[in-house]
Amino acid sequence: MTRFSLLDLVPVREGDSIATALANTADLAAHAERLGYHRFWVAEHHGMAGIASAATSVVLAHIGQATSTIRIGAGGIMLPNHAPLLIAEQFGTLDALFPGRIDLGLGRAPGSDQRVAQAIRRTLAGGADNFLRDVMEIQAYFAADDRLGIQATPGAGANVPLWILGSSLYGAQLAAALGLPYAFASHFAPAALDEAIEIYRRDFRPSAQLKEPYVMAGYNVFAADSMADAQLLASSMQQAFVRLRTGQPGKLQPPVPDYYDTLPPQAQAMLADVLSASSIGTQADVEHDLAAFLRRTRADELILTGQIFDPAARKHSFAIAMAAAQAITTPEPVL
Repeated sequence: MTRFSLLDLVPVREGDSIATALANTADLAAHAERLGYHRFWVAEHHGMAGIASAATSVVLAHIGQATSTIRIGAGGIMLPNHAPLLIAEQFGTLDALFPGRIDLGLGRAPGSDQRVAQAIRRTLAGGADNFLRDVMEIQAYFAADDRLGIQATPGAGANVPLWILGSSLYGAQLAAALGLPYAFASHFAPAALDEAIEIYRRDFRPSAQLKEPYVMAGYNVFAADSMADAQLLASSMQQAFVRLRTGQPGKLQPPVPDYYDTLPPQAQAMLADVLSASSIGTQADVEHDLAAFLRRTRADELILTGQIFDPAARKHSFAIAMAAAQAITTPEPVL
């Protein structure tokens, strides 16, 4: 049966503080746990006023204290920014604090620009070759491989499943070659989704971690009790993408009525493209859209997201989404 999870970017709302954003995320994670979501991930971003998840492992410790059973993890850690030993130590620490609940998703994008990369004291030189090497090095630290000549403490022996994240074919190829689960960022970069999943499933090689291919796909949900309310909720994330693409990123903005309809055609086309893996509407609409997306992808898991300005409306949206998910994945009773 398909699993459903949540991805949160720890959004900082216009007029709010970082502390409030972090409190809202912990509250959302506890809400997701009560609703029955399988995991709750946050993602590493840097230099963005509207996203408070830069210190990803610290945020996960905060979320872990607010929850008790839901899996928590990084979706993901942008590996070019970090030494593998430090990530093994951080996630080994998280595994010691919250045993059996930690996931480590790894991406090769910097999650920032060149200036931020320089400020982090890392170089983007080497690209894909370094990413493969670094992923394998983290695996070796968790396995306490003596050939490294150093032990990650904490980290050695940690039970932290690795995931490969991506929005291109490279990640699919790497995840298949290493026998790792694969998460595709279709919630904001859906163009290569179908081809990437096909390559991953076709080329998958079983590993000690995973015997069969396992696909997770990102999906946006903006759900409410009426279509009009759902469209209003979606306008905050639509504003965020327009601002980002026009070089004006910032804090998450309040919803604007009829926002999409006021945009020029090129902006509407951009949003239609980047947010094509989305559902906006009532529970019935979300049921229809999720079912169609699952038929298309045959994903083992969907990780839902959606930046919504009002925290209460965001919680209600994800409650509607879980009700929709249960409706389409629960078998009909046999009479």
